[in-house]
Amino acid sequence: MHEASYKVQEEELIRTDIAAYLKRHETKDLLRLLTCGSVDDGKSTLIGRLLYDCHMIYEDQLEKVAKDSKVYGTTDDDFDPALLTDGLKAEREQGITIDVAYRYFSTDKRKFIIADCPGHEQYTRNMATGASTCNLAVILIDARYGVITQTRRHSFICSLLGIKHVVVAVNKMDLVDWSEEKYEQIMRDYNEFVARLNFSDIHFIPISALRGDNVVQQSSNLPWYDGPTFLHHLESLNISTDRNLIDMRLPIQYVLRPNLDFRGFSGTLASGVVRVGDEVTSLPSRRASRIKAIYGADGEVGEAFSPMAITVTLEDEIDVSRGNMLVPVNNIPHIGNEFEAMVVWMHQDAARSGKRYLVKHGSSMIPGVLTDIRYKIDFNTMHRDRNVDEVPESSESLELNEIGRCHFTLHRSIVFDAYDRNRATGSFVIIDRISNVTVGAGMIVDRIVSRPGHKRSPVSQNIVRSASLVSAADRQAILGQKGATVWLTGLSASGKSTIANLLEKELIAQGQLCYILDGDNVRHGLNRDLGFSMEDRKENIRRIAEVAALMNDSGVIVITSFISPYRFDRQTARDVIGDESFIEVFVDTSIEVCEQRDPKGLYKKARSGEIQQFTGISDAYEPPKNAEITLPTEELTPDEEANVIISDLRARGIIS
Repeated sequence: MHEASYKVQEEELIRTDIAAYLKRHETKDLLRLLTCGSVDDGKSTLIGRLLYDCHMIYEDQLEKVAKDSKVYGTTDDDFDPALLTDGLKAEREQGITIDVAYRYFSTDKRKFIIADCPGHEQYTRNMATGASTCNLAVILIDARYGVITQTRRHSFICSLLGIKHVVVAVNKMDLVDWSEEKYEQIMRDYNEFVARLNFSDIHFIPISALRGDNVVQQSSNLPWYDGPTFLHHLESLNISTDRNLIDMRLPIQYVLRPNLDFRGFSGTLASGVVRVGDEVTSLPSRRASRIKAIYGADGEVGEAFSPMAITVTLEDEIDVSRGNMLVPVNNIPHIGNEFEAMVVWMHQDAARSGKRYLVKHGSSMIPGVLTDIRYKIDFNTMHRDRNVDEVPESSESLELNEIGRCHFTLHRSIVFDAYDRNRATGSFVIIDRISNVTVGAGMIVDRIVSRPGHKRSPVSQNIVRSASLVSAADRQAILGQKGATVWLTGLSASGKSTIANLLEKELIAQGQLCYILDGDNVRHGLNRDLGFSMEDRKENIRRIAEVAALMNDSGVIVITSFISPYRFDRQTARDVIGDESFIEVFVDTSIEVCEQRDPKGLYKKARSGEIQQFTGISDAYEPPKNAEITLPTEELTPDEEANVIISDLRARGIIS
């Protein structure tokens, strides 16, 4: 009924007010999307079928495709929709997509720009290029094969590039006899894998791109599916909330000076909203002023929002030039010459640690050094490509189409945000200094994480360590004990806090000075500013290790109770505290038992999707390989487990 009434309105406008009709279509919402998936999953076929069924193909194009279908087609001389997008001769000969093909079309409700991306691993860089400006990713899965490595690879890249909306098109349903069981199995497999990625909206649609089932018209071959068609979902998807309207960022691209009486600063608003009268700061100079006037494409306006191209004037004569950025005085981005980023390498010549490159960030071009390649991504497991049982050494190179986390040091400071907060200020490209060729694309992450044996210098300058006249041995002699850290690690509800409390009680009863650093308690104070992302978990552990090391130096026995899921982070804590003082205790409890206990109801919330990145459900837990103590909690009582630890402390000479 809604569709019919909309068409009636359109026809009435055409008949009575053609200018209003054209104006409505001129201001229609624009959706940018890309199709990705493995080779032969049907990406080009889906786009071709969509254009064909929407009547967006000219007759001469149809005639040419009909002829080419007999030469290059894969449908036994029938009309091959894939040839509408695979335009390169090599693509038609091989039957694969090599370069990104862009297609524009519109319906009564929305305008679309589609990027048809290559599926072959060799062309990962092309796929990343196509994804960089899109709102929606269409992940095609061949119903015969299900979720494969390329599915994971492309999903990871889409998540990395900040795409929040995903349509999983389960294609070639006709080749599995329209099986509902096969479709549901693919849904389960994909949801299990994608739980650790940053997608906010995932929708599954079973289709047959070649036949047109569920592409534009509802299919009678899939009576068990009651969701929208592919086109209907594209037309109704809400992307209005995707834009960052909080953090106002105006990179200055040009200083406009048409006469002596006018000095304006022009640029495209990267994010946020700016209004006349707003107090702003120019970075990096940090000189403040207020917005005097704003000029858009149609003249002076009272406010502007991303992504409008505007010119602003200021009430005060402050120094603002190309490459600077205007931001609110109370919402300042990062300023610095060091950052870490996820990098997609796009050139045959590998990236090398220590090599000099040019970094283009916004309108600025800055020389810099790729200081360190911290790790690469293994697309088979979606984990870091390294031996996590050992302290990792940095990788020496990043090859073509590989993705890794890199540390950069630039010759001068830049103004930036984390990419997941602001695409425009958090992205950059890497350029070879000799050939001037773009060799990589980077997405800045939130903070720099220290590595064992590679500590960063303090941010504060002109500071030195103060030596004490009292040694650690002097303090320990007074207490009659040595400082040490008992590091309890295990799943949530494994019993860590219970063991820690009993251990503290027994040690105090024996006259030993000790203190518990509990995960929840610490997050109420010292680490209240940290969340549960991988980077925040790392910083949480780093801070605790630093505090524990200071307390150990004073002779106090520290008992920590943290999930601390990653081996790398626990190794970092060991390096900070010292191997001789660090006692790793693995509270070994199965996830089934933890879920049965679940005193806070966290597992239930994680299963229902209320809690994201929950260890054991949507995030990994890496159990210790060589813990000093392993406590099988299903065999021992908490009191027995506390006594096991006390016996170990005595054996080590930490307590008498």
